[in-house]
Amino acid sequence: MIRMYCRYKERNPELCPACEALLFYTHQRLDRCPFGEKKRACRQCTIHCYKPEMRERIRRVMRFSGPRMILYAPMTFLKHLLPW
Repeated sequence: MIRMYCRYKERNPELCPACEALLFYTHQRLDRCPFGEKKRACRQCTIHCYKPEMRERIRRVMRFSGPRMILYAPMTFLKHLLPW
């Protein structure tokens, strides 16, 4: 989703340094999440792992990329949408 945001919203052919840092940060947070693979969406979580600034940045990315996922990655969209 971050790659899609950077490519289509910011018009960058590759990840810009800010988006690359956000991607690295999200991977770090998910790796350290106490819920692990059983975690649902971050907005439904009882523990908020992200700093407020990063949380706002990822929220912007999700708002832009979320609706577009159905066109670019339909299986990922369904997996994200449906509880498994």
